[in-house]
Amino acid sequence: MADRVTVIGWDGSPLTDAARSALGAATLVAGAAHHLALPEVPAGAERIRLGSVALAARRIAAHRGTAVVLADGDPGFFGVVRTLRAPEFGLEVEVVPAVSSVAAAFARAGMPWDDAQVVVAHPRTLRRAVNVCRAHTKVAVLTAPGAGPAELGLLLDGVHRTFVICEELGTEREQVIVVTSDKAADHTWRDPNVVIVIGGPAVAAEGGGWIAGRDPAAGPRGWTQPAEAYGGRLGEGETDLLRAAQLARLGPRIGDLVWDIGCGSGAFATEAALGGAAVIAVDRDAEACTRTASAARRFGVQLQVVQGGAPHILESLPEPDVVRVGGGGAAVVLAVADRRPQRIVAHAATRDEAELVGRDLAEHGYRVECALLQSVELDTRAWTEKERSVVFLLTGELLRRDGGAPGR
Repeated sequence: MADRVTVIGWDGSPLTDAARSALGAATLVAGAAHHLALPEVPAGAERIRLGSVALAARRIAAHRGTAVVLADGDPGFFGVVRTLRAPEFGLEVEVVPAVSSVAAAFARAGMPWDDAQVVVAHPRTLRRAVNVCRAHTKVAVLTAPGAGPAELGLLLDGVHRTFVICEELGTEREQVIVVTSDKAADHTWRDPNVVIVIGGPAVAAEGGGWIAGRDPAAGPRGWTQPAEAYGGRLGEGETDLLRAAQLARLGPRIGDLVWDIGCGSGAFATEAALGGAAVIAVDRDAEACTRTASAARRFGVQLQVVQGGAPHILESLPEPDVVRVGGGGAAVVLAVADRRPQRIVAHAATRDEAELVGRDLAEHGYRVECALLQSVELDTRAWTEKERSVVFLLTGELLRRDGGAPGR
């Protein structure tokens, strides 16, 4: 095992005394090509071109001597420190940090970033990173080849955002460019880059806020809100308790894309967005779309409203993680199941309709649960019944090929 491992962050500024001292004593130096070209790297040290951090960690673990790993920005923030400290390598490291590329990007833009979401986009996580950009007003995206500004812009089709693209921060070729998301694919961007994605109304937190990223207490308390919050115009299948049960079954979370088909008043779409998920609300009725957009503005959430009839309109939508089918019946449920979301919820007014939807979901590889929900609203002044609702709630959970439920 290496006698000593020092991880040095580099942001383009002159190395600190501590960094120069560690480099001067190094017998092994790992880093990218521009790191290994630094004049402070000892001529006699073994050099490792840093591609796979895990492979480099194995070589460092087997090295007898003093090792230094050079990395851009703060190596403890989405950086190499996590991999180097993994139990399988047994490395104890000292860290000399630098300004993170995210902090540098916001500094170049002259913007605060304590209220920003920070995500890493590479080909495997690009879709989820885009969903965060759909749902939040300020996001910093650490990109990778194949998951850069052009790909972000293409996947944000139909959602207007402003991109502040910071290329090669800390180098002589540093460049900051502002474009709209629909124009990002028209350019070729240099790696590495950080993209600040801005869109929607920004709400200034009183006193500067208290938590980094999205404030979970910014919205109203409770998973669902009463009908009065939506103008008292909730439609069939939009009762408070049914929506609460649907939200509980779907469990929408940050990084998810939720489809709300037959959005009606916009109550479910708004409440899913309040939890941090990206939402596309669909309805054939123009008035329903207007009400949904109005509800989203009232609660300060980001969602996309699409007017059109299901199932045909669904063909043009990006892949969902979870779906609420609020209208359209079995035909829409089948079209949704063909897109293979992890979970689907639907409701039915009769047992025959519930059996039909449940059978179709099961035939498409979903484990089906059905519950008969009955709610009775009481007037607590006289304890008399005001309104009664009875509905079948169906949940389909996509099964793995071995018959189990997916773990994500």
